[in-house]
Amino acid sequence: METVREHFRRKAFSFDHLYEEDRRLQRLVRPGLFARREFALGVVRSYPSPRVLDVGCGSGRVGQHVLESGAVEYVGVDFSEPMLDLAESRLAPFGSRVRLVCGDFLEAELDGPFDVVLALGFFDYTPEPHVFVRRIREVCSGSFAGSFPRWSWLKGPVRKLRYEVLNNCPIFNYTEPGLRTMFETAGFPHAEIVHRGRTGYLVRADASP
Repeated sequence: METVREHFRRKAFSFDHLYEEDRRLQRLVRPGLFARREFALGVVRSYPSPRVLDVGCGSGRVGQHVLESGAVEYVGVDFSEPMLDLAESRLAPFGSRVRLVCGDFLEAELDGPFDVVLALGFFDYTPEPHVFVRRIREVCSGSFAGSFPRWSWLKGPVRKLRYEVLNNCPIFNYTEPGLRTMFETAGFPHAEIVHRGRTGYLVRADASP
């Protein structure tokens, strides 16, 4: 994971700009980024004043929308200090409703449980995803919403070249049966693959049937 951490330390600013909503080109080239955000916000809005945990919160762009959507509390966890610096600045107007944690999600002290746990773009870089899903279940009393990439012959080779070859940052892909097994084993009685895109899945898993 250290190579992933270093990648996001170096690329924090460029990743943040992927979410610039006023840049029409970004929406055309990377519609999945905005689709998964709207999916996550839909889960957040299904709860009245939820406590939300964002695993791999990055620069806080999703967090800003989560707070504007009615979250009473937002906790963001990330291991990239530059990302959290951006998040701190962006979320400062929300005051005490925000807590940012720098460190490994598996070891971070979190005041759970949370109504909603998000992990958008996090599992792309996670070598042992089942361990993280188990930890998510431990701190989730309501719903999980996350994104998982799948292999695509259109974009797969490009992503592999860009991340693994050029930036020494490993990436991972998932299958629908593998996702169902992973969530069932972790203790989520109901996991729904809400969207099956050409390059990934959007998953909602509920802690209660």
